[in-house]
Amino acid sequence: MSRGGTDPWGSLASTHAGSVVEFDADSGLGVVADTAGRHYPFHCTAIADGTRAIGIGQAVRFTVAPGHGGRLEARDLTS
Repeated sequence: MSRGGTDPWGSLASTHAGSVVEFDADSGLGVVADTAGRHYPFHCTAIADGTRAIGIGQAVRFTVAPGHGGRLEARDLTS
């Protein structure tokens, strides 16, 4: 059965809205949740403005892409 080019994860190319739910400044690792409640990990280098810190609860827009090991992660975070 052909998927007809559909993305099984809900259009990785689109921009998602959400907020930061976890961030550890020492490791640079965090998690964002989109408006549907899906959680995506990110590294501080994914923050688009070049800063390396972001506050918990910060509203963000981001894209989703396969990361290490094929796991989906947030990229290009903007507030």
